[in-house]
Formats: sequence, C-alpha cells, structure tokens
Amino acid sequence: MRVIREPAVAGLFYSDNPQTLRHSVARYLQLVEPQPAPTTGHENHDYLEAVPKALIVPHAGYVYSGNTAASAYRALAPASKLIKRVVLLGPSHRVGFKGVAFCSSDAFRTPMGDVPVDQSSFVAISNIPEVKLLDSAHQQEHSLEVQLPFLQFLFSDFTLVPLVVGEASQETVARILDALWGADETLIVISSDLSHFHDYQTAQAIDKKTCQAIEQLAPEQIGYEQACGRNPVKGLLCVARQRGLDVKTLSRCNSGDTAGDLQRVVGYGAWAFYDNG
Repeated sequence: MRVIREPAVAGLFYSDNPQTLRHSVARYLQLVEPQPAPTTGHENHDYLEAVPKALIVPHAGYVYSGNTAASAYRALAPASKLIKRVVLLGPSHRVGFKGVAFCSSDAFRTPMGDVPVDQSSFVAISNIPEVKLLDSAHQQEHSLEVQLPFLQFLFSDFTLVPLVVGEASQETVARILDALWGADETLIVISSDLSHFHDYQTAQAIDKKTCQAIEQLAPEQIGYEQACGRNPVKGLLCVARQRGLDVKTLSRCNSGDTAGDLQRVVGYGAWAFYDNG
C-alpha cells in the first residue's frame, strides 16, 4: 500500500483547485522576463549551460511570493525534459528537531497530482549521522510543499528528495548536497524566505545584506534573523564556493511590495546558481 504525504496548505498558500492552480502557476511564469545566465567564457555553448544547477526560492503564499519564485523557476524552462530528480531542502516551521529529516512517504500529493519520492537517495545519505526519518517534520510543513506545483508544471516526470532542515550545521547540509549532487539530471532547490516582521525600510536593509552574502558565496555573513532557511542556504553556499559556481540574483522584494502591511513585512528573494565548468 502506497503511503502519500497529503497536502497541508492547499487552499491556503495556493489554490486547491487543479485547474485554477495550473493557471495561476502558468500566469506567474508568463509574467517573468527571461534573464540570461552568467557568461562562462567558453566559446562553445549549448542550452544546458543556461540551466541553473541550484535555486534559492521563497515559500510564502503565492499572492505574496509567487512572482519571486516564478523568476527562479522560469530559468528552468529549457530543462523541461532534462531534470529527473529534485533535491528539495527547506526549514522546519512546525516541529523543532536537530538534524535533517527525510520521510517514509512514497509520494507527495498536490492538487496537480503525486510526485514520487526517491527513497534510494535516503540510502545515499543515511550514513550522515544527522540525517533521520522523521515524518512529523513533513506532515504540516509548507516550505517544501509550495514548491511542488511549480516543479510539476515544468517537469512531467521527476522524483523528489524531500529534506526538512532543523538545527543542522552548514557543514552537514553541504555534505548532504555533495552526496546528492548528481549530474545534469539533478536540480537542487533551497526553500527560504528572508527577514521577518520588520518595517519595510529595515527589511530592505537586512535583505540587501543577505543578497550580498549570497552573491559573494559567503555563508558566514548570514545571521539568525536574515533568512528562515539560513541553514540550507548556508550549506548551499558552502558547496557553491567549493565547486566554483556562479550566482545570479533574479528577484528580490518583500510582502510590502505585493500584498502585505508595510509595518510587518517578510522578505523574498530568488537566486540561480550555475556550473561554469
């Protein structure tokens, strides 16, 4: 009997109607202007070099951050038949724990269908002491779930490696990412919002510093209040620096720019990481 992780925030963070949801995702993607990848200096280019290896994307309700998320996912359009596995990491909002949590579910469900879980990837990282099976960390967690409709719209056939990150070091996350890095068929997605509940001007200043740290591949410059997904973000930055990836800022705003109160805003940003080898 298949075990399904049922959607927790359908009808709240995004539409629970399949047709409405698909139309919404398509609309967000259509409104994004395509941006060129960083130049690598190579004389011979093909379309694969324009596809990000990794993304940082926000995870709020679509009315707040859907346009920012779409700016990252739009960069994946050329890879619609290439990506076969998505390694997805996001912070835990509901359950406090140490380490990084995989799940025992066979698939994650959204109104757009089921995404199979790549259980073999758990085997590949099960020797890392901080990695564990913890279904309770996934049951109500939205940071991974809200990414799935965008991925389902873009890719018709892919497996998911769902990892909720609790109190874990950037070294642990980097070790996990290294183990799961794969080749062109594997996409890394880090789900993270930026600063929380400052006034508009304060949030802009904090988020600007976070953006600079990401652009400089400097995880040591990202503090506690700068990103709710700071642990997976910092782990990605470690690996990106070690592997010599290029990073491009695609979009940055906050809820005051979209649908929120200017006195208590949440920051959002999207970044793409490119392998320049």
